[in-house]
Amino acid sequence: STIEKQRQELQLLIAELKDRDQELDDMVAVHQRQLLAWEDDRQKILTLAERCNLLNNELSKRNEIIESLTRRLKFLESQQSDSKTTLESTQQKFRELSQKVTDTTAHCQALEEKNQSLHCLVLELSAKTGQLQAREQELLTMLKLKDEAMLEPTHHITDFISEFKRVESALRAARMERFNLNKEKQDLKVRLKELVLEMNKLKDDLCEKVKENHKQQEEIIHLKQENSCLRSELALAVEKAKRQDQLLQFAKSKQARTDTELSGLRKIYVKQQRDLQFLHVSLESSQELRQ
Repeated sequence: STIEKQRQELQLLIAELKDRDQELDDMVAVHQRQLLAWEDDRQKILTLAERCNLLNNELSKRNEIIESLTRRLKFLESQQSDSKTTLESTQQKFRELSQKVTDTTAHCQALEEKNQSLHCLVLELSAKTGQLQAREQELLTMLKLKDEAMLEPTHHITDFISEFKRVESALRAARMERFNLNKEKQDLKVRLKELVLEMNKLKDDLCEKVKENHKQQEEIIHLKQENSCLRSELALAVEKAKRQDQLLQFAKSKQARTDTELSGLRKIYVKQQRDLQFLHVSLESSQELRQ
């Protein structure tokens, strides 16, 4: 009965050893799968680290691009402000030239009127001079006929001669003034042409400045749109990097849990090895007792 009891115990121990062996095989398989999963996780972590470095490099490049675009945007804004200032000064100069041209035109018109009045005065003086010359001839004829008898008409003729000389000097002065007015009129016409040419040139410069200002505004709008796109891409890249960091943290925590489980399994494996040795010793002692 003792041997039968020991045989049953041995059978139970053998069955338990088989169960423990099966459990160890299952644990080894699980451990192998965990090792493979750990290797896959390590490869994934390395890949994620490499991608993170690439994303960091790309992020730095995008930051440099954004900084350069920001500097260019500031430069274009300053250039636009300078263009606006130049445009305002050009418009002010254009208004001044327009006012000057208006004043010159009014002056020319006044000189024309004055010239016309002087021309009429010259015609009147010429007519009066002809009348006086005719009167002088008539008086000279009368003097030749009545020289001795008419002393009073002689004085009258002398007065008329002095009046004629005075009128002739006035006529010379009027002609000189007319010549000066014509000369001033020609100078004013030349100056008016120069002012008109300068005004046309300023109009062309104004149109070019306006076109350049519009072009710079379009370029600034395009750069602002590109900057907003780059900022959105940068935000997406940062969010993606944050998600990858979270995945990396999850992988690290999973690796720590796996290491903890592996350490526990190793302790269990060592304990089972000790139990197995103890069972072997018990089996050998039982066999000796049977012998």
